[in-house]
Amino acid sequence: MSVRAIRGATQLDVDESTHMHERVVELLSAVMEANGLTKDDVVSVLFTATADLHSAFPAVAARSLGWTDVPLICARELEIEGSLPRAVRLMAHVETDMSKADVTHVYLHGATVLRPDLTSAQ
Repeated sequence: MSVRAIRGATQLDVDESTHMHERVVELLSAVMEANGLTKDDVVSVLFTATADLHSAFPAVAARSLGWTDVPLICARELEIEGSLPRAVRLMAHVETDMSKADVTHVYLHGATVLRPDLTSAQ
């Protein structure tokens, strides 16, 4: 069994806590489904959010899914001119037998433009 990193991102339409919750739950669910994972496979998750998002912590959405024993942390994304606004990114570390090449990275909504080379463009 190896530890693999899975990337993902989503873009919010507005900075509201309910919308943040919906989009992060959708992203986490899509990452888990695309990679055939369960919560017990997750080692940790690092979330970043752009500076224009301040209504809620992305990790709160993960906790609402019962991820109470998974280490989660939130950080601020770098403020680079021209970068995608209202974006939440994640890097999930998981235990899996998948090779790096078999990992599916998930980018939703406007975030599909971030890494078309990695994404299944969902």
